[in-house]
Amino acid sequence: MLTTPKKTTFASAALCILVMVTTMGLMAAGCGAGDAAGTRVIVLGFDGMDYEFTRQMIERGRMPAFARLAASGGFDLLETTVPPQSPVAWSTFMTGLDPGGHGIFDFIHRDPETMLPYLSTTETAEGGTSLTVGNYQFPLLGGSVELLRGGEPFWNVLADRGIESTIIRMPANYPPSGSATRELSGMGTPDLIGTYGTFSFYTSDVLIASRDIPSAEVHFVEPEDGVVQTTILGPDNPFLVETEKVTSQFTLYLDPERDVAKLVAGDEERVLEVGEWTDWVPVDFELLPLQSLRGMVRLYLRQIEPNLQLYVTPTNIDPIAPALPISTPDSYAADLAEATGRFYTQGMPEETRGLQEAIFSRAEFMEQSRLAGGDVRAQYQLVLDQFDDGLLFYYFGNLDQTSHMLFRTTDPGHPEYDAETDPEYLEAVEGLYLTMDEIVAETLDAIDASGQETTLIVMSDHGFTSWRRAFHLNGWLRDNGYLRPHNARMENDPGFLTNIDWAQTRAYGLGLNGLYVNLRGRERQGIVAPEARDALMTEIADKLLAVVDPATGQLAITKVYRREEVYASGGYDHLAPDLVVGYAKGTRCSSESSTGAVPRGEVIIDNLDPWSGDHCMDHEAVPGILLTNKPLQRAAASLEDLAGAILAEFGVDEFPRPSEED
Repeated sequence: MLTTPKKTTFASAALCILVMVTTMGLMAAGCGAGDAAGTRVIVLGFDGMDYEFTRQMIERGRMPAFARLAASGGFDLLETTVPPQSPVAWSTFMTGLDPGGHGIFDFIHRDPETMLPYLSTTETAEGGTSLTVGNYQFPLLGGSVELLRGGEPFWNVLADRGIESTIIRMPANYPPSGSATRELSGMGTPDLIGTYGTFSFYTSDVLIASRDIPSAEVHFVEPEDGVVQTTILGPDNPFLVETEKVTSQFTLYLDPERDVAKLVAGDEERVLEVGEWTDWVPVDFELLPLQSLRGMVRLYLRQIEPNLQLYVTPTNIDPIAPALPISTPDSYAADLAEATGRFYTQGMPEETRGLQEAIFSRAEFMEQSRLAGGDVRAQYQLVLDQFDDGLLFYYFGNLDQTSHMLFRTTDPGHPEYDAETDPEYLEAVEGLYLTMDEIVAETLDAIDASGQETTLIVMSDHGFTSWRRAFHLNGWLRDNGYLRPHNARMENDPGFLTNIDWAQTRAYGLGLNGLYVNLRGRERQGIVAPEARDALMTEIADKLLAVVDPATGQLAITKVYRREEVYASGGYDHLAPDLVVGYAKGTRCSSESSTGAVPRGEVIIDNLDPWSGDHCMDHEAVPGILLTNKPLQRAAASLEDLAGAILAEFGVDEFPRPSEED
C-alpha cells in the first residue's frame, strides 16, 4: 500500500510557537514476526560518496575495509535519481518510487497557483482562531507541519511483520515517520526558529556588521569596560498580538591580554580562549511568565582584538529536553544524548555558509565540520553496540557537506584551484574517506564479534565531482526569447520568481535542475496553451542540448528529460518540472537561477564560490556506490531497487507494495 503524506496538528497553545518545526509521531502496530526472526541487516548510508574516488582509494590500498567488502560481496556503482539531489535520492531509496511517486523533485518547489517557491519536503500551516487578552493572544487551535514526501518507507513493511528497525538520521524523514522501532530525524530537521540553519555572529567590526549575510543574524556589539551584553534571537512569540521575537540574554566578559572570555547565559557559565569552542550551552527563551522554550548553542571565539568576533551556532533543539519530537519514541533522542552527550539536531549541521561568507577560514570550517561529524560517529558506536536483530540504517552526511566546500582540491583544473594551499586540503578530503573506511572496519569487527550472520550494505545516494562552471538557466531562457524579466537592468535580482513578466514568459527555471513551462490552466498566469506544450519542450530541449561552453568547447548540457519519460504519474504532476536538465559533468545550475533569479551578463561563468564541488548534474556522471559483505538475495542496480533488495533479505518479495488503486 502507499501512504499519504504525513500531517501533524497541535491543540496545545504552549506548542504553537513550534508550528514551523513541530510534529507528532504516529506509531504503527506490529504483527507477527514471521520467518524473518533473527535476521540482521545493517545499512550504512554515506551521503555523497563518489564511486570513482572510492575506487581509486581502494586501488591505492588506502581503504582496506572497503577492499574487504569488495572482495567478499562486490563493489558496484549505484544508479542515482533524476535529478541526483539528496532529498530526491533518499526519498526514492526509502520508498522504492521515482519522484513521480513520492512527490519530491528538487530542494525547491513552487506552488503553481501562487508561484511562490517553498522547500519541497515540509509545509507549515499556521494555527486557527485565537483568544486575545490585552497584548497577548492564546491560540485555540494548533498549527500543523506536514511531511510532503509521499510513498511508504520500506521499514513500514518490517513493522507490520513485527521486525525491529532502527533508522538514524534518514534524510527527507522530518517529521519522523513514527513507524520505526527507534528513529532520529536527519536532513530536513530545522533549527529552533524553523530554518535549515541560521547562525549568529557578534562583532565590533563595523564593516562585517554592515554586511547582509544570508542565513545569519549579524550583531554589532561594542564592549563597555570589557563586557558585552547581548541576546540570541529566537522564533516569534506566538502569545503576543504584535509580532516580536523571543530572545535569550547572555553576557561576555573579555580579557584581551590573555585572549580569553567568560560566558554567562542564565545559570550556565563557560570560559573559552580565542580559537576555542564551548560545549553545548542550554539557552531558554521566555514565552510567558513561568513558560519558556529550550534550545542549545555552541560558541566559537574567533578573536577579541583588534575587533571582537564571536560565532554562535544556529539554536538547535535540545535532545535532552526536546521542545518538539525529533525521535521515535519521543524519549529516544534524550537517551542518545544522555549516553553520548548533546549533539547537533539540526539536519545539516556543517557550517558551509560560514566558509562561503568568510566568517570561517577553511581550517575553522574543517574544525566545525569535525565536531559535527564527531557527534554522528560517537552515536554510531553506541547504536551499533545496542543493535540485536532486525534492521539498522545509519546515515553519515559529513562527507557530502564537507566535500561541497573542499572538492576543488581534487581538481587542478578548477578556476579557484590554489596550488599552494589546496594540496593540504586534498588530504582532508581523502581523510574523510579514510574515516568512512574506519567506520566500515568497526562494523565488520562488531559483526564478527557477534557471531551472528549479518548482511552489511554500504551505499551512497549519489557521487561527487568538481563544480567548475555555473549555468544561468534563466539567463539563457531570457536570451533565447522564452523568458522576459520585469527589469532587465536589475543588478541584484532577489529571486523567488519576483522579477519575471509572466505575460511575456513561456518557460522559467527554478531549483537546481528544473525547467517549467508557463502553462495555461496550471500556472497562475500561464500563457502556453496545453496543446503547445510538447512542441515548446522539444524546441527548448533541442536548443539546450546544443549549447557549447565557449570556455571549454564542450557541451554544457548532456541530458534533458521530459517529465513523462522519467517519472511515473503518482498525483504530483502539477509539482514536477516539465523538463529536467542534466548539466555536463563539472557544470551546474547557478545559485542565482536555482532560486528563481534572472542574472545579468554571460550565461555560463566560472564558479568562484567556496562551494566548489557538487552533484546536481547529469545523473549518469555522478553514480553512487554499493558494497556488500556477501551477495544479496536480490540484485540492486539503482537506488530505486535497493529498498526492495533490503527487504528481500527478510523474505519480503514485493516492494513497493501496491496501492488500493493498483
